[in-house]
Amino acid sequence: MYNCPQYLESIFATFKAGLAPVNTNYRYTDDELVYIWDNADVVAVVFHGVFAETIERLRHRVPGVIVWLWVEDGSGPCPMWATDYDVCAEQGTETNVQGPWGRSGDDLLLLYTGGTTGMPKGVMWRQEDLFLTLDSTNKKRLPPTPQGDPIGERSLRPGPRNLPAAPLMHGTGLFNAMSNLTVAGCIITVAGRKFDPAELLDTIEKYHVNSMSIVGDAFAKPILRALDSEPQRWDISSLRVIVSSGVMFAAETKQGLLRHSERLIMVDALGSSEAIGMAQSTTSAAGESKTASFELGPNTKILTEDGREVQPGSSEIGRVALKGNTPIGYYKDPEKSAKTFQIINGVRWSIPGDWASIDIDGTVHLLGRGSQCINTGGEKVYPEEVEEALKLHPSVADAAVVGVPDERFGQAITALVEALPGESIVEADLIAFIKQHYAAYKAPKRVIAVATVGRASNGKLDYKALTEIALATLT
Repeated sequence: MYNCPQYLESIFATFKAGLAPVNTNYRYTDDELVYIWDNADVVAVVFHGVFAETIERLRHRVPGVIVWLWVEDGSGPCPMWATDYDVCAEQGTETNVQGPWGRSGDDLLLLYTGGTTGMPKGVMWRQEDLFLTLDSTNKKRLPPTPQGDPIGERSLRPGPRNLPAAPLMHGTGLFNAMSNLTVAGCIITVAGRKFDPAELLDTIEKYHVNSMSIVGDAFAKPILRALDSEPQRWDISSLRVIVSSGVMFAAETKQGLLRHSERLIMVDALGSSEAIGMAQSTTSAAGESKTASFELGPNTKILTEDGREVQPGSSEIGRVALKGNTPIGYYKDPEKSAKTFQIINGVRWSIPGDWASIDIDGTVHLLGRGSQCINTGGEKVYPEEVEEALKLHPSVADAAVVGVPDERFGQAITALVEALPGESIVEADLIAFIKQHYAAYKAPKRVIAVATVGRASNGKLDYKALTEIALATLT
């Protein structure tokens, strides 16, 4: 489903029934959808009517699904093989729906996350771990041992109004929405099916939105361009907090947004489906942080591959690791679970694969995912840091950096660059621009102009497909 009230209703209805909700990316192919629903042992699917044709095509391939709940969206009538969601809701009873197995904090939420290789993996979050983690971001936390009625106390007055601009089918949008609901907050969704910064800003103004979740510059830059083009059109004074996760949020973009509202606080959260709240940076009118620079959370360390803690100011790099309330693994995949969720010196850590260094003052500099690291002439280059530098150029809307085979260097850094409207990409200018910011070996050997880098709504890039595009262009 797209973002809508029925999405969150379905999540919590599933919890109440003692079942496990499973997210589904509506952009997936038939084979990917079949894989997820089969792998997750799905028994019911809730879908917007616009996807009826897709489901009609593949439903015979997932015999385990016994209920199809159709959500009205104006695209056509409910299929004969599906059940109308609203009819089910109207015919509901006051009796709690609960499976014979009961409910507990061990009940699961499965968050399927895509990667650059292989099929998506189902991250298993225990409800207790998930809600304790989400609650830790709130000022008024639930007590470890509840006394009285802490839930009722939170509901005495309305909480903040949150708008998940990011899709609820991804962790960034869903987890921020769920966190807001734990403080009696209100969730507001945008009616449109495609990201439209003008519609988003209209919604913020109309409903007096207090907080919003986005996915870095992929969302923030179009919002900033809309505000810059019509600075008097929108009143966004109600908006106090913007939370970003999933992709880097450039310092320059944050400063641009602050020009339109000095009340804003922007939180750049470093986390993933496997590890929520590893680190964060905060930017406001009172102070700013650099791009990809974070402060570690209390349960986060930087660990070397052999399990040693990276000491501040040591110039060593390591992987960001989180302990405490973390997922219990990947569903039906013990091998990959063992690689990500490791026990080191008796402590269980979630290590998704983000590499970083740490300054003497404790500031963490995110380098990127080790799986995408480019080895060029014996030097390691992380694509994300070069991509962020490229996006600072006034002609660049977005960028992706890959390594292609090279006789001399082993791998040659190649940039695929998407231009801003009305701008053109000049290879020599961009290469020189990177050399102003980084060591020369990190500069691309080639720059390829593309219509789009294909960044997904969760901020991720398909590096495998981008590498194939680069190879096809250069050969």
